[in-house]
Amino acid sequence: MSRKRLLAALALLAVVAGCGSNAAADGAAKLSLDAALPTAVPDGAKIVVGDPATEVALKLSGQYDKVAKYVQFANLSGGPQTTEAFRAHALDLGSVAEIPPIHATWTGLQVKIVASKFRKDPLNHPIYQLGVAPGVSVKTLGDLRGKKIAYSPGQAQGALVLKVLKKAGLTKDDVKLVELPSTGDVYSNALSAKQVDVAPIGGVQIKRYLAKYGKDGATTIPHGIRDDAGHLYVVTESLEDPGKAAAIRAYVAAWGVAQDWIDKHPAEWIKGYYVANQGLTEADGQWLVDNAGHPDIPADWSEAIQRQQETVDLLAKETNNKVIQAKDLYDLRFQTVAADAIKGGAK
Repeated sequence: MSRKRLLAALALLAVVAGCGSNAAADGAAKLSLDAALPTAVPDGAKIVVGDPATEVALKLSGQYDKVAKYVQFANLSGGPQTTEAFRAHALDLGSVAEIPPIHATWTGLQVKIVASKFRKDPLNHPIYQLGVAPGVSVKTLGDLRGKKIAYSPGQAQGALVLKVLKKAGLTKDDVKLVELPSTGDVYSNALSAKQVDVAPIGGVQIKRYLAKYGKDGATTIPHGIRDDAGHLYVVTESLEDPGKAAAIRAYVAAWGVAQDWIDKHPAEWIKGYYVANQGLTEADGQWLVDNAGHPDIPADWSEAIQRQQETVDLLAKETNNKVIQAKDLYDLRFQTVAADAIKGGAK
């Protein structure tokens, strides 16, 4: 989505979000961030959610009507679009990878993580691989020295590059980082055009890159680093609205049930999402399901917070930002909501 179209969409969403405001937005007492979460969504409460994949899962699983009463879905995803929407007061909740909550906090936006999903056996089911341009010899991480590497600061792929360099015992001075947007097939095209030597590519782009350029010598190598974090995060002011806080809690529960449904119904998911919604082939969809493995939605975020802190510390050092406490990014009131919903059905 172009920036012009995004801003136009945000303006419309801001009107929708405003229409859904409730008591707290109209001047009633705010909900303290350490108060117990309301469990009943009041009539008229609305949240705007940027989580397109879960919207489809809810429809396919027959759960959509349960959330439609309090959710307005927006066709927005990813860190940059979500951050823009938060700033425009056009979005309450977004679905992103590990980095956007950190980056948003560094830019002065107050956000909280309310749900987290990982992958079981994550090193064997990574999201990304390192794509290598045709004719370039990179067989180990040590071979990255002196190479041109695609880099997207503020996004998961950018953080992965920094983690890879650290693992290889290299610094940014040992390579040439080429800033490129990580959307769509930009990285794959940059590799094929030899604009860069190496780029982290994910999802079906891995399969397509090798199929299209493998005959020319294109390759991929594993990076051996956990890259499986996915979060739902919200702008903090929405949690201070009792009605929206209740709706967010209810959505997190429905989200958990939806992730479990996706895992248990791969054929329906491939047909209904990857083929019908994303326009991929069934073979591509099957590859994505197999590559993802099974989800891990923990009821204890301690290890996730520890890993997030390691990411914060590395990024702060490499980007000259202030070290923040990863635990402050999480709203622990939501820690068990999704896992409990999976066990007993959305509450």
